[in-house]
Amino acid sequence: MPAGFPDFRLGTVLATSFTGTLSERHGNAVERIPTPERLVDWLAVNGLAVDSCTSAHLDLARELRESIHAAATAAAVQGALPVGAVRVLNDCSIQGRAAAVLTPEGSRRWQLSSGSVEDALSVIAADAISIIAGDRDGRLALCASPTCQAAFLDTSQSRTRKWCDMNTCGNRQKKARYNANHPKNP
Repeated sequence: MPAGFPDFRLGTVLATSFTGTLSERHGNAVERIPTPERLVDWLAVNGLAVDSCTSAHLDLARELRESIHAAATAAAVQGALPVGAVRVLNDCSIQGRAAAVLTPEGSRRWQLSSGSVEDALSVIAADAISIIAGDRDGRLALCASPTCQAAFLDTSQSRTRKWCDMNTCGNRQKKARYNANHPKNP
């Protein structure tokens, strides 16, 4: 990863990992795809390598990211899906051309027909649609961190996971709780 940029927060669910490219939404927000080149990096790390990316592509990607976040948040609290977010998800989903390909190891990877950002975003939008529609095993939930509140797919057996990422939000909250219960001596 190029120096000077915050690390990507990678997860196992493509769409919710994509929304994690803007973290701490209710605190000091951290933008993890500040440039078109950084979006290219994120897509490549997630198996969606593209040839190039423009500022317009970055704007479209951020619009999709915020639409996924809005729709997933509404779905997690069983609210009405925002009409604008649904429109963006559907538009992005149908604009690209990609195919699911089975590897010899038995896993799925995506093959973009043209290596375009639109193809990659269509895969992310389709993944988000399957999550929000309830087609995936798991429950949409919101991170319990008051500064994060990211939507994530809870696939734990009990469906009671509290944090989008235990290594960041969960650790931070547990450390704060410990420090509150164990004040330092002056």
